[in-house]
Order: sequence, then C-alpha cells, then structure tokens
Amino acid sequence: MSRIGREPVAIPAGVTVEVNNELITVKGPLGTLTQPYDSKAVTITVEGSTATVTRTSDLGPVRAKHGLYRVLLSNMIVGVTKGYEKGLIVNGVGWKVAMQGKTLVMNVGFSKAVEMVCPEGLTITCPSQTEISVKGIDKVLVGQVAANIRAIRRPEPYHGYGIRYKDEVIVRKEGKTAGK
Repeated sequence: MSRIGREPVAIPAGVTVEVNNELITVKGPLGTLTQPYDSKAVTITVEGSTATVTRTSDLGPVRAKHGLYRVLLSNMIVGVTKGYEKGLIVNGVGWKVAMQGKTLVMNVGFSKAVEMVCPEGLTITCPSQTEISVKGIDKVLVGQVAANIRAIRRPEPYHGYGIRYKDEVIVRKEGKTAGK
C-alpha cells in the first residue's frame, strides 16, 4: 500500500467534505474548493472527522492515483482553513514592482513595464518595491501564478539578478578572470 495514501486525513472543525460521484467539495472558513477525481480508481469515505482514501485494485495507474488524491484532499483542507502563500524577491539595479488596482506592474530591466492581471481567487500584494506576495486557498493556483511571475525574469547565476522565491538560494558562479 502507498504510505501516503493509507494515512487518514483529519478534518478540522468548521470544514465540511462532500464526496459525490466524480467530485470532491471542501468548504471552510476561507472558501470552497472542488476537485474532480477518478471514482473507478479510488474510493473516498468520510466518517466523522476523518476521511480515508482506498484504492480499488493494485494496477499501476490506480496505485499512482491513490496517494495523489489523498494529498489533493489534504491540500484542499489546509487551503480552506489556513490558505497558501508564496513570496518572491525582485533583485536588480533599479528594478521595482507595484500593484495598480488588480494589475501587478513590474519594471525589471525591459524597455517597457511588464503587467500581469491578478487571477480570480488570488491576492497579490507588494509589501515593498522589491517583494511580491501571492496568497490564495488553491495551492496549485498559488504555485502556478508565482512560477509565472518568476518566469518573467529568472535569476541569473553571475550577479543574482532576477525574480526568485523567498526561500530560494541562487548558486553563484565565478565570472571570467583576466587573460594571461
């Protein structure tokens, strides 16, 4: 059995989990999340304050989905209770970011400012001119939007310029040395 898949998922007070034929719905204090799932591969049962995910057979694709749906359910519960946040740091000479309404405006070394509209269900804030914070209840959406922002100017290894995650460490390379 999957070590991850066989662990029961604790459901805290104030959170409701509903499982229909092909859809998991989790409601909590921060909002509601839904996730389709393969009912032919796994069975999700909710009993009191725990949810368990069991697989229907030992075939390879079914075994892979066993742990996946358990973790997705757990991430949904954490999302509607605490939420998720990704922090980004902008590092460059003269580079800055700012929010203008629902639009993130980034001056990151291009001739024109790069603008990105905040997707529905997320909150993007700029605590300072060199920091970006992406918050929301959907872990996948928060991570994808943070990755899209980072992809605008990936960090380079020589000076460290670029947009990086707060907890990311850029391994620096040594530059060229003078000839003879």
